[in-house]
Amino acid sequence: GWGEAATSWRVTGESPRSVAAAVLGPIADAVTGLAVDDPGAWGRAIETSVVGNAAARSAVDCALWDLAARATDLPLAEFIGGRAAPVRTDMTLSVGTPRDLLERAREHPGFGTLKVKVGGGEHDVEGVESLRRELGPAIVLRVDANQAWTAGQAVEAIRRWEDSGVGLDFVEQPVPAADVEGLAAVRAAVTTPVLADESVWNRRDLRQVIRDGAADAINVKLAKSGGITEARRMIALAAEAGLGVMVGCMMESHVGIAASAALAATFTPIGAQDLDAGLWLTRSPVSGGVEYHGDLVRPSP
Repeated sequence: GWGEAATSWRVTGESPRSVAAAVLGPIADAVTGLAVDDPGAWGRAIETSVVGNAAARSAVDCALWDLAARATDLPLAEFIGGRAAPVRTDMTLSVGTPRDLLERAREHPGFGTLKVKVGGGEHDVEGVESLRRELGPAIVLRVDANQAWTAGQAVEAIRRWEDSGVGLDFVEQPVPAADVEGLAAVRAAVTTPVLADESVWNRRDLRQVIRDGAADAINVKLAKSGGITEARRMIALAAEAGLGVMVGCMMESHVGIAASAALAATFTPIGAQDLDAGLWLTRSPVSGGVEYHGDLVRPSP
């Protein structure tokens, strides 16, 4: 089976070396000898094998789900309850001046949804407004602040976009991850949907967000949740609470994107996901997994 650990000191606190140590040490010890057709058993074993190390846990969890699917001759998406269907992804535009953003948007004409990174300063509001004017109403625009604002700054920016008629799909993680109270304050003060990313790693985090009314939707990433096992549970809990779900990614190859796309095809097939990382690679270290056709992410034959 195949799995991938997307490492980041700033996000998961992991490195390739730490992942190797966790995977080859306590995680391997925990799953060795377990039946591949018993996801409940190895899911619990992985979850309790090591503290933190979400990307390392995700790599093994996804690899075992992939192995179990292969043992039944089913695509991963079908094995976890869905169907092997393509999903749509947005395209991320990095922080920049209004001119920079427009140039980058025009480099991706096949994408119906663009996610704009903001939080870089004075050009944030103007840049998004400029994109809407130039691209027209047909393109879906999202904004991701990556924890860059205070609650007050977020409300000010979002209200300006609302007043100018930008019509954002959502604003993602406007405040620091730990500031769930601030996230709730932003949501209460604006009409634009608020999506939680770094504030929600697992069901414990999600329960707090639900309890505080802090978000309209969440971004589920395998490298945060620790794999498909916890991600499925998070999606079910979000649906029960009436929250939307977007499946996102970190800087993963087609291995990690394939697992995320299978999850999205199964549980969140409508709307654009955030699975563009495979397009940022100058050279993929693997073949297969998924294929990109414009904004469609298709499972490889």
